[in-house]
Amino acid sequence: MKDVQRVQPSEAQVYSGITSIPWIIKPIWGLLTDVVPIMGYRRRPYFILSGMLGVVSMLFISLHSKQQLVFAILELTAGNLAGAVADVTVDACVAQNSISHPSRAADMQSLCTLSYSFGGLLGFSISGVFIHLIGPKGVFGLLTFPAALISLVGILLSEPQVSNFAYNEVNQKFHDAAKSMWTTLKGPDVWRPCLYMYISTMVSLNINEGLFYWYTGSKEGPSFSKEAVGYIFSMGAIGSFLGALLYQNVLKNRSLRDMLFWTQLLFGLAGMLDLMLVQRMNLRFGIPDYLFIVIGEAVSQMIYRLKWMPLLVLCSKLCPSGIEGTFFALLMSIGNFGDLSSSWGGGLLLHMLNVTRIKFEDLWLAILIRNILRVSPLCLLFLVPKGDPNAFMLSTKDEAETSEPDNIELASLIHSVDDKF
Repeated sequence: MKDVQRVQPSEAQVYSGITSIPWIIKPIWGLLTDVVPIMGYRRRPYFILSGMLGVVSMLFISLHSKQQLVFAILELTAGNLAGAVADVTVDACVAQNSISHPSRAADMQSLCTLSYSFGGLLGFSISGVFIHLIGPKGVFGLLTFPAALISLVGILLSEPQVSNFAYNEVNQKFHDAAKSMWTTLKGPDVWRPCLYMYISTMVSLNINEGLFYWYTGSKEGPSFSKEAVGYIFSMGAIGSFLGALLYQNVLKNRSLRDMLFWTQLLFGLAGMLDLMLVQRMNLRFGIPDYLFIVIGEAVSQMIYRLKWMPLLVLCSKLCPSGIEGTFFALLMSIGNFGDLSSSWGGGLLLHMLNVTRIKFEDLWLAILIRNILRVSPLCLLFLVPKGDPNAFMLSTKDEAETSEPDNIELASLIHSVDDKF
């Protein structure tokens, strides 16, 4: 957006929110993988199709020399759609295996989180170098290779084939699943934490595009190269990795409310590092820009991961038996909708403060407003249950161990929905 389309920071913030919409409607893709098998398979075809979509969308972006903005947004949205479908299919596989092997459920979630952080570390580490060597469009061309690997996962995945599936009942199954999820979501034990998750995400206004433009284009700023920015973000991935390890090994048994209180407070304070950087206070203390930003990015991402991990635990607690995978996708989409609201709100704030490609006089004020809003969800912690985070999970353990290993997460709902209503 910055180098090719030449848009303003506030516009880039809004467009990035638009391209993330496929992640907000993840429950739709979850229902498709649960309810609608293709050629008798529930997972493999969706991996293959999402990989193919990713390859095509990345190729279109990389091969068009003069891309119109609207088509660029559509192609980026298609790429995000490919990632969202693959992601929700992985979630479904993990949920299914968590039911059949409940003692390994925590290990599988940790493995997913650590794999995500490692992938981010690798991607950010090499992205800046490749952008410098072959340009932004060339990097999109390289992204066809990981997209193709998603299709390879679908080809190699071992999955039992569903025989004699009644496709004429798909509409009814969609209706039953949606009805069950809505009934569960209306419960106060569910909607209250969901409301907190949305608000706490939404009020942390995303002004990253403004900061990125300042990093790389401002005369008063550090004027980092693309390689330097990539390495900075890779340090953030390391911080996220360390945050996941710290939570798993030290903090996972702490009270949810206590964890959210301290992480939300620290998240707001960590944002002050950006304010110090923009005001050039680090130079007064003799700390170079690069070192200061690397430390700030690692600390911020570690705290963000520590803030998010209790919410992941909370979401896993809220999932009703029988629709774990799809309902988890629904809860995650609430967080993603909060990210969209945060991105658009941040874009509006940058626009109101007239932060442009070359004007950054009021960027410090945008950072200050964001940091104040980050700590405001502390007033809403009453929405979150307190106590041992494992207490609720232990009550469903026996139920999980009795689940059929070969059943997908939605199967028990579909067969028992009439009894529930």
